[in-house]
Amino acid sequence: MNMLFDFYEGLLTEKQKAYLSLYYLDDFSLGEIAEEFEVSRQAVYDNIKRTEESLENYEEKLGIKKYIEREQVLHKLEEAYLKAGLQDAEVEALFNELKLID
Repeated sequence: MNMLFDFYEGLLTEKQKAYLSLYYLDDFSLGEIAEEFEVSRQAVYDNIKRTEESLENYEEKLGIKKYIEREQVLHKLEEAYLKAGLQDAEVEALFNELKLID
């Protein structure tokens, strides 16, 4: 959940960010968050669960895993390009690998 929160944080409301940050990053209990925001423990729980579902939906649709895989292939491509004596076949193979990640 922390990775999803880090990646999709910009898509959340300020309240969602605050609740998740306190709950996951600062290890606050539901009661402590409820006290901080002067709401019920149930309201905090419901908000966190809805936000978790939103993050999972974002992941399903946008896919951070695909992004990470693409970044890794791009890094390999950059390393190969910078090597002395790079063969055109190496570059082509890496570009093909990048295209396969969907």
